[in-house]
Amino acid sequence: MRVVGEKGEQLGILTVAQALETANRNNLDLVEVAPTAVPPVCRLMDYGKFKYEQTKKEREAKKNQKQSLLREIRLRPKIGEHDFQAKAKVARKLLEDGDKVKITIMFRGRENAHPELGIRLIGRMAEQLSEVASVERDAVREGGRLHAILSPLPNIKPKVKEGIKEKDAEVKDAQGS
Repeated sequence: MRVVGEKGEQLGILTVAQALETANRNNLDLVEVAPTAVPPVCRLMDYGKFKYEQTKKEREAKKNQKQSLLREIRLRPKIGEHDFQAKAKVARKLLEDGDKVKITIMFRGRENAHPELGIRLIGRMAEQLSEVASVERDAVREGGRLHAILSPLPNIKPKVKEGIKEKDAEVKDAQGS
Protein backbone atom coordinates (compact mmCIF):
# COMPACT_ATOMS: atom_id res chain seq x y z
CA MET A 1 0.00 0.00 0.00
CA ARG A 2 1.07 3.59 -0.64
CA VAL A 3 1.57 5.48 2.63
CA VAL A 4 1.33 9.25 3.06
CA GLY A 5 2.79 10.93 6.15
CA GLU A 6 1.04 13.23 8.60
CA LYS A 7 2.08 16.42 6.78
CA GLY A 8 1.32 15.00 3.31
CA GLU A 9 4.80 13.72 2.49
CA GLN A 10 5.10 10.46 0.52
CA LEU A 11 6.58 7.61 2.59
CA GLY A 12 6.48 5.21 -0.37
CA ILE A 13 4.94 1.79 -0.91
CA LEU A 14 5.05 -0.30 2.27
CA THR A 15 3.57 -3.57 3.47
CA VAL A 16 0.72 -3.46 5.98
CA ALA A 17 3.06 -4.55 8.79
CA GLN A 18 5.62 -1.85 7.94
CA ALA A 19 2.90 0.83 7.73
CA LEU A 20 1.41 -0.20 11.11
CA GLU A 21 4.92 -0.23 12.63
CA THR A 22 5.54 3.33 11.36
CA ALA A 23 2.15 4.47 12.70
CA ASN A 24 2.84 2.95 16.14
CA ARG A 25 6.31 4.52 16.30
CA ASN A 26 4.83 8.00 15.64
CA ASN A 27 1.79 7.47 17.92
CA LEU A 28 -0.57 7.89 14.95
CA ASP A 29 -3.36 5.90 13.29
CA LEU A 30 -3.18 4.31 9.85
CA VAL A 31 -6.28 5.38 7.89
CA GLU A 32 -7.20 4.08 4.45
CA VAL A 33 -8.17 7.11 2.35
CA ALA A 34 -8.38 5.63 -1.18
CA PRO A 35 -9.25 1.90 -1.06
CA THR A 36 -9.99 1.65 -4.80
CA ALA A 37 -6.62 3.05 -5.92
CA VAL A 38 -3.89 0.67 -7.09
CA PRO A 39 -2.06 0.31 -4.73
CA PRO A 40 -4.49 1.45 -1.95
CA VAL A 41 -3.55 4.74 -0.28
CA CYS A 42 -3.29 5.04 3.50
CA ARG A 43 -2.45 8.06 5.60
CA LEU A 44 -0.80 8.45 8.99
CA MET A 45 -2.93 10.76 11.16
CA ASP A 46 -4.47 11.24 14.56
CA TYR A 47 -7.92 9.87 13.73
CA GLY A 48 -9.64 11.36 16.79
CA LYS A 49 -8.36 14.83 15.92
CA PHE A 50 -9.37 14.31 12.27
CA LYS A 51 -12.96 13.35 13.24
CA TYR A 52 -13.18 16.32 15.61
CA GLU A 53 -12.04 18.76 12.90
CA GLN A 54 -14.51 17.22 10.45
CA THR A 55 -17.50 17.58 12.80
CA LYS A 56 -16.38 21.14 13.60
CA LYS A 57 -16.41 22.02 9.88
CA GLU A 58 -19.86 20.42 9.44
CA ARG A 59 -21.28 22.38 12.38
CA GLU A 60 -19.85 25.62 10.97
CA ALA A 61 -21.36 24.89 7.54
CA LYS A 62 -24.73 24.08 9.13
CA LYS A 63 -24.65 27.28 11.18
CA ASN A 64 -24.21 29.41 8.04
CA GLN A 65 -27.17 27.74 6.31
CA LYS A 66 -30.56 29.42 6.40
CA GLN A 67 -33.35 26.94 6.81
CA SER A 68 -36.32 27.89 4.72
CA LEU A 69 -39.62 27.15 6.42
CA LEU A 70 -42.91 26.69 4.63
CA ARG A 71 -45.47 28.98 6.26
CA GLU A 72 -49.16 29.01 5.36
CA ILE A 73 -51.58 31.89 4.80
CA ARG A 74 -55.24 30.87 4.62
CA LEU A 75 -57.83 32.87 2.72
CA ARG A 76 -61.49 32.52 1.80
CA PRO A 77 -62.89 33.38 -1.66
CA LYS A 78 -65.12 36.15 -0.23
CA ILE A 79 -62.37 37.86 1.79
CA GLY A 80 -62.75 41.59 2.37
CA GLU A 81 -60.26 44.08 0.94
CA HIS A 82 -58.81 45.11 4.31
CA ASP A 83 -58.44 41.49 5.42
CA PHE A 84 -56.71 40.67 2.13
CA GLN A 85 -54.26 43.55 2.63
CA ALA A 86 -53.54 42.39 6.19
CA LYS A 87 -52.83 38.83 4.96
CA ALA A 88 -50.62 40.21 2.16
CA LYS A 89 -48.65 42.23 4.71
CA VAL A 90 -48.07 39.11 6.84
CA ALA A 91 -47.03 37.13 3.76
CA ARG A 92 -44.60 39.90 2.73
CA LYS A 93 -42.98 39.83 6.19
CA LEU A 94 -42.59 36.03 6.05
CA LEU A 95 -41.06 36.22 2.57
CA GLU A 96 -38.65 38.97 3.65
CA ASP A 97 -37.56 36.73 6.54
CA GLY A 98 -36.60 34.08 3.95
CA ASP A 99 -39.51 31.66 4.41
CA LYS A 100 -41.64 30.17 1.66
CA VAL A 101 -45.35 30.94 1.85
CA LYS A 102 -48.13 28.53 0.95
CA ILE A 103 -51.31 30.41 -0.02
CA THR A 104 -54.40 28.30 0.73
CA ILE A 105 -57.89 29.24 -0.43
CA MET A 106 -60.56 27.32 1.50
CA PHE A 107 -63.90 26.69 -0.22
CA ARG A 108 -67.16 25.73 1.51
CA GLY A 109 -70.45 24.56 0.12
CA ARG A 110 -71.46 26.35 -3.09
CA GLU A 111 -68.09 28.12 -3.26
CA ASN A 112 -66.64 24.82 -4.57
CA ALA A 113 -68.47 25.44 -7.85
CA HIS A 114 -66.34 28.57 -8.51
CA PRO A 115 -62.62 27.70 -8.26
CA GLU A 116 -61.84 30.59 -10.63
CA LEU A 117 -62.47 32.98 -7.72
CA GLY A 118 -59.65 31.29 -5.78
CA ILE A 119 -57.34 31.29 -8.78
CA ARG A 120 -57.98 35.00 -9.25
CA LEU A 121 -57.29 35.61 -5.54
CA ILE A 122 -53.98 33.71 -5.70
CA GLY A 123 -53.01 35.67 -8.82
CA ARG A 124 -53.78 38.91 -7.05
CA MET A 125 -51.69 37.88 -4.02
CA ALA A 126 -48.77 36.85 -6.28
CA GLU A 127 -48.99 40.17 -8.12
CA GLN A 128 -49.05 42.13 -4.86
CA LEU A 129 -45.92 40.29 -3.62
CA SER A 130 -44.11 40.19 -6.98
CA GLU A 131 -41.21 42.40 -5.80
CA VAL A 132 -40.30 40.00 -2.97
CA ALA A 133 -41.54 36.62 -4.25
CA SER A 134 -41.93 34.39 -7.25
CA VAL A 135 -44.51 31.67 -7.79
CA GLU A 136 -42.79 28.34 -7.12
CA ARG A 137 -45.89 26.19 -7.66
CA ASP A 138 -49.03 27.34 -9.45
CA ALA A 139 -52.49 26.86 -8.01
CA VAL A 140 -53.38 23.21 -7.44
CA ARG A 141 -56.83 22.02 -6.36
CA GLU A 142 -56.98 19.43 -3.56
CA GLY A 143 -60.46 18.68 -2.34
CA GLY A 144 -62.10 21.84 -1.03
CA ARG A 145 -58.84 23.80 -1.08
CA LEU A 146 -56.66 25.54 -3.61
CA HIS A 147 -52.89 25.81 -2.92
CA ALA A 148 -50.02 27.80 -4.41
CA ILE A 149 -46.48 28.26 -3.10
CA LEU A 150 -44.52 31.52 -3.24
CA SER A 151 -40.77 31.55 -2.60
CA PRO A 152 -38.61 34.58 -1.79
CA LEU A 153 -36.57 36.05 -4.61
CA PRO A 154 -32.84 35.23 -4.41
CA ASN A 155 -31.82 38.90 -4.17
CA ILE A 156 -33.93 39.35 -1.02
CA LYS A 157 -31.69 38.81 2.02
CA PRO A 158 -33.39 37.47 5.16
CA LYS A 159 -33.65 40.20 7.76
CA VAL A 160 -31.70 39.71 11.00
CA LYS A 161 -33.94 39.99 14.00
CA GLU A 162 -32.17 42.78 15.90
CA GLY A 163 -34.73 42.90 18.71
CA ILE A 164 -33.66 39.47 19.89
CA LYS A 165 -29.97 40.48 19.98
CA GLU A 166 -30.83 43.64 21.92
CA LYS A 167 -32.79 41.65 24.50
CA ASP A 168 -29.90 39.18 24.87
CA ALA A 169 -27.49 42.09 25.44
CA GLU A 170 -29.83 43.58 28.07
CA VAL A 171 -30.06 40.23 29.86
CA LYS A 172 -26.26 39.81 29.83
CA ASP A 173 -25.81 43.37 31.15
CA ALA A 174 -28.30 42.70 33.94
CA GLN A 175 -26.54 39.44 34.89
CA GLY A 176 -23.06 40.97 34.69
CA SER A 177 -23.90 43.91 37.02
